[in-house]
Amino acid sequence: MSEFKKPNSEVDFENNFAQIKPLMTDNQAFYESSRCLFCYDAPCVNACPTGIDIPLFIKQIHSQNTLGAAQTIYNSNVFGYACGKVCPTEVLCEGACVYNHQEVPPIEIGRLQTFATDKAIKSNKKLFSLAAENGKKVAIIGAGPAGISCACELRVAGFTVDIFEAKAKPSGLTVYGVAPYKITNEEALDEIDYLQKQFGFNMYFEKPIFTLEEIEALERDYEAIFLGIGLGKTSELNIPGEDKAGVHGAVEMVEKLRMAHHDFSVPKKVIVLGGGNTAMDAASESSRMGAEEVILAYRRGKDEMGAYEFEYDLAKGVGVKGVFNIAPVEIIGNGKVEGVRFVKTQVVNGRVETISGSEYIEPADWVIKGTGQAKQTEFLQLISGLKTDTKGCIQVNAETFQTTNNKYYAAGDAVSGGQEVVNAVANGKKAGKAIIKNLSDQ
Repeated sequence: MSEFKKPNSEVDFENNFAQIKPLMTDNQAFYESSRCLFCYDAPCVNACPTGIDIPLFIKQIHSQNTLGAAQTIYNSNVFGYACGKVCPTEVLCEGACVYNHQEVPPIEIGRLQTFATDKAIKSNKKLFSLAAENGKKVAIIGAGPAGISCACELRVAGFTVDIFEAKAKPSGLTVYGVAPYKITNEEALDEIDYLQKQFGFNMYFEKPIFTLEEIEALERDYEAIFLGIGLGKTSELNIPGEDKAGVHGAVEMVEKLRMAHHDFSVPKKVIVLGGGNTAMDAASESSRMGAEEVILAYRRGKDEMGAYEFEYDLAKGVGVKGVFNIAPVEIIGNGKVEGVRFVKTQVVNGRVETISGSEYIEPADWVIKGTGQAKQTEFLQLISGLKTDTKGCIQVNAETFQTTNNKYYAAGDAVSGGQEVVNAVANGKKAGKAIIKNLSDQ
């Protein structure tokens, strides 16, 4: 049973979705930074996909050079604030902290990172100098972490950058797909606003690129094009009843929740299908929105879930019940969801097998599919010479992120199939560097 009541105001919503990594005070940051051992060949740096010099920025915080710390962070990761809040630090930088070997809590690197970058954002501190305009233009499709990171790299080198975003706001999943208890809309958008003032890239919203004519126009007008398009809608389960009212994709549900806040309503009983991090978020959010019962159903065992353990712990902590080794067979109901017919499963030699005669019905008002996202292959097929792999992900050079069409570069989930924000930032930066080198050589 959930302990949360339906939020009826913005205050209620903020209370239900209180930040799990709240901003530190000056005193908290000073004392936490004093704990760092400033390791030689620091394992936390090696664990960070963007390679932030973590001991250096922590030392700068401790010496009260907070804006210097922000500069150190942003030099490596332009989503420094967002990543400090949404990164799975428990398994990346903090997971690598040497204190873990001494049964001492690791340094709160993520919160120190947001502490420093928050100071820079709020003071509007100018941290970067841009080269003179070089007359070359790059188009970026998608204003998510990969696209913004690539744009910042290009702007420092003097390229004109135009970003075309299909949605009404920038920041990709940081605004539309991350649980509100990890970062607020305001926080995510404030960082993008700060970056745009710093780097001067152009953003055009509600400007989806989806026709051959639009692609050909970009190819005529720009020297290079970067694809940061992410993934598509939640994948279909292909079971009977999937079209009933009350069946939602987890990504779509999270987006609606983040945009509507307390105006978003969740019914009494919700079943979430899946074992990944997005499924955990959808389950936790349903509970925080006042659902009386939330069941997380996964076709394999608990230890085989793709989600991080701490994400499952977060969901359990707000009343979500995990049920394992069951698979959905049919969504039942007269026009709308009334329940799910499940069959029990077992894993034999790594394969999921159903157990004959074990079917049962679990009543529900909603079903949320946290079962992965489809690739945007229909759009990608419009680009001449661009190849995708067997899963529909864009094929790129592992070092330069150039695609099989030399004019195009790509990074983020459209290439990886789904990773963390920090991975998209790191790879978008690498793509930007490659574009600079290749266009400078021409």
